[in-house]
Amino acid sequence: QLQLVESGGGLVQPGGSLRLSCTTSGFTFDYYAYGWFRQAPGKEREGISCISVSGTNTYFADSVKGRFTISRDNAKNTVYLQMDSLKPEDTGIYYCGRVLYSYCSDWGPEDYDYWGQGTQVTVSS
Repeated sequence: QLQLVESGGGLVQPGGSLRLSCTTSGFTFDYYAYGWFRQAPGKEREGISCISVSGTNTYFADSVKGRFTISRDNAKNTVYLQMDSLKPEDTGIYYCGRVLYSYCSDWGPEDYDYWGQGTQVTVSS
């Protein structure tokens, strides 16, 4: 059964850090690019990061550029999102998804075929 499972969310103070993980199963991890979206209450889902099949091509939305990094560990079938210098506006549910293509760009939700269930990130003092 194909699955993507996010973990690592939680409550953190402004300026703090979290590392999200997206562990996959049921398919060949190495063949795909992956991305992270987030959705804040009352807002549309926002694509924030992507990593290519090779791991050498990445994308970051302007809202997180310089604060977030993305990586992948093919041996563990896992994608990571390291989030530093967190702000209250980073609060939301974070989803990882499997990209339809091998490389990264400003992909929209229609460019993904499978998603995880999401993990909540709350940035608050």
